[in-house]
Amino acid sequence: MNPETIANASEKMIAKGRDTYETRLAAGQARLKLKQYPQAIEHLTKATEHKPEQTMAWQELGKACERTDNVTQAKRAWQTGLAAAQKNGDKQAEKVLLVWLTKISRKTNKM
Repeated sequence: MNPETIANASEKMIAKGRDTYETRLAAGQARLKLKQYPQAIEHLTKATEHKPEQTMAWQELGKACERTDNVTQAKRAWQTGLAAAQKNGDKQAEKVLLVWLTKISRKTNKM
């Protein structure tokens, strides 16, 4: 499905009071695909507030922050997501988050 369609549909649902983790995640992921990073960050931040134990929103929030060159926020999001993954026993998310944290650490050490 078209990211613009998904973003608009999700945002209409949010406006009508269906402000849930799932709708915020969908809107944030769609805005991320559209390279509309400030909107993606807003939606994904709200998603993490709804369900801080869910790692997907933390992963996507980190990506959006990294793409706006906000390395500190990206690291923070991924570290929080990593803690949630470890607490939940989600080994796959843990591996993914560790890779991103390693890459961003290498990137910042070269600067």
